[in-house]
Amino acid sequence: MLKTILATILCGLGTLPAAARAGDGDGTTPAPTVTVTARKAAVARQLDKTIYRVADTPRAANGSAQDVLQATPGVSVTADGQIAVQGNTQVTVLVDGQPTALLSGSGEERALALQTMSGADIAGVEVITNPSAAHNANGGAILNIVLKRNRKPGAHAQIRGSATDQGLWNTGASGDATRGRLSVHGNVALRHDGTLKMRGAQVDWNDPRTGLAGRTRQTSTVFVRRVVDSAALGADLALTDADSIGVSVRHNGRRSGPLFDVLNEDRTGAAETIYHRISNGPNEQSDDGASLAYRHRAAGAALKATVQHSATTTLVDKSYRDVFVEPARATDYSHGATRSARRLDQATVDWSRATAHGQWGMGVDMRDRTDDIGNYQARIDPATGFETPDPATTNAYAVTTAVRAAYLTDRIRHGKWEALLGGRVEHTTLRVRPRDSGAPAGHWRAFDPSLHLQYAFDDDTDLTLSYRRSLQLPDPRDLDPFTTYVDAQNLSRGNPGLGPQRLTAWETTFHAQRDQVDGTIGAFYRASRDTVFDARSFADNVLVTSKRNGGQARSAGVTGSFDWTPSATLRLGVDGGANRVTLDTPDVGGTVRRDGVAGYANFRASYGNGHDDVALDAHAQSAIITPFGRQGATSSVNLTWKHALGKTLSLTVNANDIFDGSRRTYRTDTGTFRQVGFDHFVARRIYVGFVKKIG
Repeated sequence: MLKTILATILCGLGTLPAAARAGDGDGTTPAPTVTVTARKAAVARQLDKTIYRVADTPRAANGSAQDVLQATPGVSVTADGQIAVQGNTQVTVLVDGQPTALLSGSGEERALALQTMSGADIAGVEVITNPSAAHNANGGAILNIVLKRNRKPGAHAQIRGSATDQGLWNTGASGDATRGRLSVHGNVALRHDGTLKMRGAQVDWNDPRTGLAGRTRQTSTVFVRRVVDSAALGADLALTDADSIGVSVRHNGRRSGPLFDVLNEDRTGAAETIYHRISNGPNEQSDDGASLAYRHRAAGAALKATVQHSATTTLVDKSYRDVFVEPARATDYSHGATRSARRLDQATVDWSRATAHGQWGMGVDMRDRTDDIGNYQARIDPATGFETPDPATTNAYAVTTAVRAAYLTDRIRHGKWEALLGGRVEHTTLRVRPRDSGAPAGHWRAFDPSLHLQYAFDDDTDLTLSYRRSLQLPDPRDLDPFTTYVDAQNLSRGNPGLGPQRLTAWETTFHAQRDQVDGTIGAFYRASRDTVFDARSFADNVLVTSKRNGGQARSAGVTGSFDWTPSATLRLGVDGGANRVTLDTPDVGGTVRRDGVAGYANFRASYGNGHDDVALDAHAQSAIITPFGRQGATSSVNLTWKHALGKTLSLTVNANDIFDGSRRTYRTDTGTFRQVGFDHFVARRIYVGFVKKIG
């Protein structure tokens, strides 16, 4: 598919002229064009969101989407892909305002998607800390990645590439062409990247029923190499001065063959076992998507209808061999794999109309998501190669989620006041198959109101208050009705009866701008109930970890940002926040209450003199509490330099995580389970590259 899309892009660019013509002599009137020569402001603030334009930033030129998000004010991204917006870790990532199967995952899956998405294709990032009813917030903040759409007359292209040590490199090309009413744009990229991962953990457990106790230690170091190919193609056609349609397709493929060597030391009672668990994949993933959109704008009204499909298929090979050190015995061989497929289909209709007092808006959102997951685990006879599947950990299931929603908003302006009122009605149906899992289909109906209220003291000073209530659906992997093998002393078991978490958020922000200074200070309160937490039990002296609803969380804190532009060449900024978190979580001895203070700080500086653009961004995240433990602090400092070698050729240097601050420790302590460990995703690396513009 990559070759087909590349050929289509090249053919499309080749058939369009270098400049748009006034008309083709067929009696049609071309869509009017407007040329903007002034440079857009880097930041645009609206009542319910803040837009950061990143297309011209040095970090985006040869960086990844994760690099771009990490450099965005108010956003924290760790090396392992954990995202927080002003301290809120419940974050939904959209692309051009729509969810995708690729970014609908969680944890390392979403991190890989962001690390392998090109930052050069991103025009801006919309940060929505407290979404209005027009958005499916899924219980948290929203980051909307807005891709580039150049509709200037003529044909334009850009070629880029960069490389670093360890044989890692990436290259890509993007282009667009506009003729009359038709605009075509596309990109292709190939990446050879990798991540050094070092991990260590110690688990102490005790079975309260039998009194038996044990300890497991694990350490590992692995360099995961990935090959990533991606491509996208889109076209926009103006049917009339008021009507247009747009279509886009995209593809992303990843494959890797990591060599894991995990040293395990297990002690149960007086017995001890020491062995190396060695595996090498392969791991593969393929992502494809397509969308069709229709837009109509006329007489103060706007209508947009979108149909979108995206799908992700993944193979994670968990085959391994256990090489025993103590006691000495023959090597055990096992074949294990997890295959998953996620499909997301969505149809939306959004309508708005200007009124004497502001603007009405309404819409319909229909979304169907299916997660098919299959686990296979089998012992292999080394003499014959015969496989004996383990019936307890070989299984397959599917989770289907159907969301039907309608919303209504009303934007009201009166003097210095502006209000955005909204209400969203949702009906969610969640099914877990097979039916014998014992859990009936879940049905939830909710009315989620939202409020954004702003008072403008003058053109540069305002005070905003916002409120939102919403549901957060459980992760499909937490609904697994079967048992999944982790290791000899650990099993994972989902809970198909999980329900959604219910979240409420309040936020107020004071914003002021004077000459070269722009600043905000704010406060927030967030609360959730029916929170999902880890529940642990024992079966035949094997620890089984599952999920349950029943926890509660509350968080209150302050945030602030300060940006100073002392000259046309220099820009400085800092933002941060601190909050107090209280968690109530059921445990074997009763409810456990934990509370603690956490904070974050981001600093950024950029300097440009025409030929050189230098940008520095530094980040610090304090330790944070978890329901039964704590995660340690992390930090990173990144430096980017872009030097113009000519009008169309630039040299780029990206130095990531200069001081190697990505190592994160963690601790968990419950009545039956205690764990300490660390994860170190080494992100320190220097990329040297180029950007060549054509046209």
